[in-house]
Amino acid sequence: MDPSQRPDTTLRGAAIQAIERALAAATRSGSLPSPAEGDPPILVEVQRPAKPEHGDLATNLALKLARPYRRAPLEIARAVAAELSREAAANPSGTPIASVDVAPPGFINLRLSEDALDGVLAGILAEPAGWGRVAAAHPRRINVEFVSANPTGPLTIGNARGAFVGDVLCRVLEAGGHSVAREYYFNDSGAQIRNLGATVFAIRTGRPIPEDGYHGDYTQALAAELPESVLGEAAAPGADAPAIVGRWAAGAVRTGIEASLDHLGVHFDVWKSEGSLYTEGWVERAIERLRAGGHVYVEDGATWFRSTAYGDDKDRVILRSTGEPTYFASDIGYVTEKFSRGFEELIYIWGSDHHGTVARVRNAAEAMGYDREAVRMLLIAWVRFVLEGVEVSMSKRAGTFITLDQLLDEVGVDAARWFFASRGPTSGIDFDIELAKKQTSENPVYYVQYAHARIASILRRAGEAGLEPAASVGSAIGGPAEGLLARQIVRFPEVVEDATALEEAQGITAFATELATAFHAFYRDAKVIEPSEPDRSRARLALVAAAQHTLANALALLGISAPESM
Repeated sequence: MDPSQRPDTTLRGAAIQAIERALAAATRSGSLPSPAEGDPPILVEVQRPAKPEHGDLATNLALKLARPYRRAPLEIARAVAAELSREAAANPSGTPIASVDVAPPGFINLRLSEDALDGVLAGILAEPAGWGRVAAAHPRRINVEFVSANPTGPLTIGNARGAFVGDVLCRVLEAGGHSVAREYYFNDSGAQIRNLGATVFAIRTGRPIPEDGYHGDYTQALAAELPESVLGEAAAPGADAPAIVGRWAAGAVRTGIEASLDHLGVHFDVWKSEGSLYTEGWVERAIERLRAGGHVYVEDGATWFRSTAYGDDKDRVILRSTGEPTYFASDIGYVTEKFSRGFEELIYIWGSDHHGTVARVRNAAEAMGYDREAVRMLLIAWVRFVLEGVEVSMSKRAGTFITLDQLLDEVGVDAARWFFASRGPTSGIDFDIELAKKQTSENPVYYVQYAHARIASILRRAGEAGLEPAASVGSAIGGPAEGLLARQIVRFPEVVEDATALEEAQGITAFATELATAFHAFYRDAKVIEPSEPDRSRARLALVAAAQHTLANALALLGISAPESM
């Protein structure tokens, strides 16, 4: 198989390489001028035309070169198109392009060859597990920290979006060729944990819940489960009962959080506690690093970071006048600790209410000598959960919330994952619980899963009739129904490439929906199982098998199951 047609290489990438060769050939022949010395390198971009009749791919390269080349875009486009056509005629196996068309004001429209399409489809059938994964030009070691809810109560549906966004982002980055570590950061000490401990201790000993305590059935359950040994230690004269019970309660809550995330299919490589940043000396190292660079000063007994030197509106306190560290101190210690593990990029997935923290952390990272662009925060918008037309209000402290487990029991993991992945993380979303429960085509995840199950049924029936998919689609790909479905299938690695670059997953849900629609249209227009036409049936079975692998791999990127029957 030609290298440009391997499953781990996009046809779009092969087309870009062909355009670059054509531009170089036009320059050598004198049809186009050579770039002036000092001109920036030419970046060839290729898109899918809005209208399929315009071709499979298109580039606006000629429009971009009009000014530096001092030529009309149409003239440039025709010169490049001539070289593309010349290569396609002379060496058809070396290019994915079958034909070229120039359209005003200077677009170059490309049609992919049937051989190129069939080569990719054959690769899918031969190695379905790797289909859709792409090789990164510059692979990176990336740390993604997400969820990170403090262990003061069960995960709520308010925490759900961060879990879904982080998990899918990690899956996409890995499919895009990067090495990813999933990390959960939690505060196992401090005022909130003390308040939780005071609450549990009060309930267990029959006292009123403190004013800053937590309410809800889960605190009653924790009080009932509190071991006698911990209770005795907390009740001893002079003991710090809120701290003692709080440590135990936080551990019990964390166990429940891990179980909820396991239910969701989200797993972490590292669980990092805020307290360890102090006991292991990372906060102290970070402060010393800033002090050595002249980036801190002491005023009124407090230690400040000169954040204004990096564009912030005010300097930030690291240590209060009492010597007590701020949350910002933990943040800068955490940056230092993460980079010490060899990561090249840090991604934090935070709620949008953390926007004020972003600049100061990146400023401190830069002051400590790290690349600020390697410290990135993805701020996710809040979600409104709607049940029977009414918004569900939530408060962990008041005990009025729906847990993540309750949501998953109500709508299922697959539906929940789809609804969160289908919108960009920075866009607000209304999660319609009733729609997510529907087992009809109105529910988009059901619609896509049904396409996969339908193909599985077709393949089973074909096997019963003694028909198996061919190794490739072959000449059958020239049929109009086959060609439309094939062109949708081969886009998958491009979608993964784009999702990796954008660090968003909604393009994958859109692609899966479009592929399911293309398959349903194909099945309507083309009879797949026809024993009297075994060769054509086997070719069409190969095509639907490739569609099935693509749907399964797209759903897997979203953490969603691909059922064999529904």
